[in-house]
Amino acid sequence: MGHTSMSEPEVSDSDIKIIPTEERASAAAVRLVPVVLAGGVGSRLWPVSREQYPKQLIDLLGRDSLLQATVQRMKGFHADGGTVSTPIIVCGDDHRFVTSEQLRARGIDARIVVEPTRRDTAPALTLAAAAACSDGDDAIIVAMPADHSIENLNAFQSTIALAARHAQRGAIVTLGVPPTRPDTGFGYIKLGTDLSGGAHRIERFVEKPATELAARYVASGQYWWNSGIFVVRASVWLATLKVIQPAMHDACLLAHAQGTCDGLYFRPGVEAFKSSPSDSIDYAVMERLGSDERLAEGVVVSLDAGWSDLGSWDAVWEALDKDADGNAARGRVVFEGTTSSFAHSQGRLIACVGVTNVVVVETDDAVLVADRSRLQEVKSVVSRMKALQAPEADAHRKVRRPWGYYDSIDRGERFQVKRIVVNPGGRLSLQLHHHRAEHWIVVSGTALVTRGSEEFMLSENQSTFIPLGVTHRLENPGKLPLELIEVQSGSYLGEDDIVRFDDTYGRA
Repeated sequence: MGHTSMSEPEVSDSDIKIIPTEERASAAAVRLVPVVLAGGVGSRLWPVSREQYPKQLIDLLGRDSLLQATVQRMKGFHADGGTVSTPIIVCGDDHRFVTSEQLRARGIDARIVVEPTRRDTAPALTLAAAAACSDGDDAIIVAMPADHSIENLNAFQSTIALAARHAQRGAIVTLGVPPTRPDTGFGYIKLGTDLSGGAHRIERFVEKPATELAARYVASGQYWWNSGIFVVRASVWLATLKVIQPAMHDACLLAHAQGTCDGLYFRPGVEAFKSSPSDSIDYAVMERLGSDERLAEGVVVSLDAGWSDLGSWDAVWEALDKDADGNAARGRVVFEGTTSSFAHSQGRLIACVGVTNVVVVETDDAVLVADRSRLQEVKSVVSRMKALQAPEADAHRKVRRPWGYYDSIDRGERFQVKRIVVNPGGRLSLQLHHHRAEHWIVVSGTALVTRGSEEFMLSENQSTFIPLGVTHRLENPGKLPLELIEVQSGSYLGEDDIVRFDDTYGRA
């Protein structure tokens, strides 16, 4: 996907094969590359979605997480002789391990591009376009957010086939959803010239409107919701970006040229990517199309496939099956005398009695109760929690790590108790703590312990003590998960009290 460079390379498109317009239109076969943009947070779906484990990694609607469902959305695609290549996933560094774990769980082969820092969707798509072109081909990118849902995959793939035909001739295509109601949570696209077959030129983009304006848009029949799904040739995207966002273009191509492969992951050059302006695909490019004859044509294609951006708990309620009273539930939930409500339980029983238009969401460490008409305000609540440094804003009680996970089951002023599960072959970093000591008690499995200059094995019901300031490491050499209880004691118990000397997973 890239190469290692010992010196700073010239920014160049010379490694990108540009197919002339007349050849694009007559090409017999098209190669499509699904690109999944998985860098979002989804704070409106708190407390299930959090900074360290955002909504795309969660199974909000069914067996698969939203990420797993999105990556598989182009499976079996066949249209106009087109073929689908290995998907490209663009995600943040904090989520790369769980992303690859979820892909492995579904037997999905994908290329994972790790963003060094967040720069919004336009730079993320540019990294993916550079990766798609690095094979020496000029593929059509199907860029999809990782946190949407689609009910009808056949209708979705038919829409992609139509969009690909317009992308093949050099247009930048977005999928627009005919609105079913006035909604202030979506951007809108005004339809231009009818290109037939459910496609139009884009006249203009409109940001999220007020309620009255949204109602006028829907009544006019001239506006569609902006789905945030784009279909475009990689070279067309890069050429368009070079004209209207040259700083972003140069920074992202330089970052890709300086990138290195780290096992399953491709890591762009850090400083080069940080120098890129931060902007969305809509602001950076789509809203500018038509303003300059050098730019590609903007086209919108109708998507009527049961699309939802799952941007709030109300959207989740809309997407789920409901009972005769309009209630939807996940987990252990009982409704009595309740209408038009939603409840989501991750463990404890939720009983809703005599309420209407209410949302209740339960996790191990937090409960949300909200009026369905005010769910957009959940994001503000999360911002307030962050300002107060409440840990529930960023992480769940159960925190996943590349070696397994830990669950903080109890905490006091000078102690914390964790349940730790290490996968077979998993290995924590060699580390020490300045402010806490640790007691480990093995519940099941076998542990290989490094403590200072010692190395020894522990089995079920055995324990050890790690004094403050002593280097240590925990490994699972067995074929079954290792489960243990860790009791921490000390003056400070934060996760940032870790000094790493060696780490199998490349963490700082």
